[in-house]
Amino acid sequence: MGAGDFDLLKAIEKGEIVEVEMAWADHQGYPRGKRIPANVFLGRLEKGIAFADASLTWDYAGDVLDGCKLSGWDTGYPDFFLIPDLTTARRLPWRDNVAFVTGELKDHHGELIRTAPRSVLSRVVDRLAGLGYTASIGAEIEFYLVDDAAVPQTDGIQCYSLAKANELEPTFSELLGGLNGFVEIEGSNIEYGPAQCEVNLNHGDPIWAADQAFRMKYGIREVARRHGIVATFMAKPFNLVSGCSMHLHVSLWKDGKPVFAPVDGSESETARWAIGGMMNHLAGITLPGAPTVNSYRRFEAGSFAPTTATWGRDNRTCAIRSLIESPSATRVELRTGASDANPYWAIAGMLAAVCAGIENKSDPGEYMTGNLYETGVPLPTTLVDSVKALEADTVITEILGSDAVNDLSVISMAEWNTFITTVTQWDYDRYLKIV
Repeated sequence: MGAGDFDLLKAIEKGEIVEVEMAWADHQGYPRGKRIPANVFLGRLEKGIAFADASLTWDYAGDVLDGCKLSGWDTGYPDFFLIPDLTTARRLPWRDNVAFVTGELKDHHGELIRTAPRSVLSRVVDRLAGLGYTASIGAEIEFYLVDDAAVPQTDGIQCYSLAKANELEPTFSELLGGLNGFVEIEGSNIEYGPAQCEVNLNHGDPIWAADQAFRMKYGIREVARRHGIVATFMAKPFNLVSGCSMHLHVSLWKDGKPVFAPVDGSESETARWAIGGMMNHLAGITLPGAPTVNSYRRFEAGSFAPTTATWGRDNRTCAIRSLIESPSATRVELRTGASDANPYWAIAGMLAAVCAGIENKSDPGEYMTGNLYETGVPLPTTLVDSVKALEADTVITEILGSDAVNDLSVISMAEWNTFITTVTQWDYDRYLKIV
């Protein structure tokens, strides 16, 4: 899937585009980039635009970290280059005569930066292709709309409420309408928290789907900001109400045919292998989909977020949900991902488990029924537990790339260490007058 009827080079030639935002996602999924005049962009189509590779070694606060494979103080943090992928080009909805494009990060020799999130996903997609399959991915991403004091824009819990959506007008419509042509939205709704929203993105090729999710999060934040409100993709911004997920739907295709198509009303052999791979490696792929300390606040029994390694048919208490529908619509949903995840990493982790399942013809066992919060092996409950689980999963590490996994682990452990050494208001409230 490409840019529809938008031809960036032709638009520049006609004078319709005078500037291009060249953007890419760091390990946190945060949009990094530069604003490039259109005439300069035309001269950089092959060489690309330079960035310091320190930007793939820093944490959420922008502090560079030691221990990454890509680079460090000993290398002097040289440049890498963003090479534009013209199929990702879109008109920027909120600034006239400006386009947005992403692409691949490469070194001085034209080689992909192996640890870059988009490169990691590309490598897993190639692995899947080597097995004879292509994947179609659909993402559902939730967020809250709040003011600068973090107060939700509406109150009450009324999931799917059209009335609550109306209370968010005109902002809600302008958020989604403002992304028209920038992302392809299948639907949207009010979710299970006050001023919590969900956007369902159209499905497609994994890299296309990740590019789209990346653009969507950037666009939602910016359009909201222009309306004087904050759109947060924080996984659990409030106690006692719903957290925010990034549910991922996957189906596999071979020679243009859906290989997840049900057989006698049950999962196909390939679908069972894929589910088996996810089940076997669910702990190992939790980190790419739940990358922050806050991500793990979301995993609570009865919250519609999973807490155990389970699979079932159309069951929202499980981690892996099998949806048997028409041949082309039958798919598997991974429910462990949080909305704060980098979509490239999240999709790569899921597909790595799918690859492992197919390669090993993994049997997931019988599907489970009932309240699955009461059964199954517990998922990692903290960021550090997820880091350890990924590092211990040699199969997933090999598929994702040991260098990339190393860097993700370094960043995650730095985040955990910052958390556990920070004195918070909770500490004062809990201990100041007691101990």
